[in-house]
Amino acid sequence: MPESSDPTDAIAAALALLRGRRGPRPPWGPPGEHPFARGRHHGGDVHGMRGHHGGPPWAAGGRGGGPARLRLLEALAAASTPLSVGEIADAVGVDQPRASRLVQQSVEVGLVQREADPDDARRTRVALTEQGAMIARRFRGERRDAVATALEGFTDAERGELARLLTKLAEAWPQD
Repeated sequence: MPESSDPTDAIAAALALLRGRRGPRPPWGPPGEHPFARGRHHGGDVHGMRGHHGGPPWAAGGRGGGPARLRLLEALAAASTPLSVGEIADAVGVDQPRASRLVQQSVEVGLVQREADPDDARRTRVALTEQGAMIARRFRGERRDAVATALEGFTDAERGELARLLTKLAEAWPQD
């Protein structure tokens, strides 16, 4: 993870990285088996949401959207060049088939585009579209603002130490 001279940026980046890491699975088994998973509770209405219709563009496409798609957009925004599906899988914290589905769904809603790999014509790379870049910038700004607000009561030394420790934790977090 790139180091920032601003602890707020470093903390926001570490929190984003932690959000993308997969750790131990919950005791109730694979996704979808938990009683609240996929809207099975309260007649398919989880906290008043009935699917993603009318929701934010990063959530479009139903089942495969949400936080994983946002992590995809963030990974592409942070990269200096378009990424392969394998690189996206590593950055987002999902397996390669899931990353491939996220890319396909994101292409379908206009958030990313596939490009030919200039070094290997058999491969494609994935890059943000203007709409995808706009959503990633907006979310990054909102997250940074939230972190800055939460840090208002911290001293400069405390901010620096929190940034250092969160970055260390995020980099050491198990990915499987």
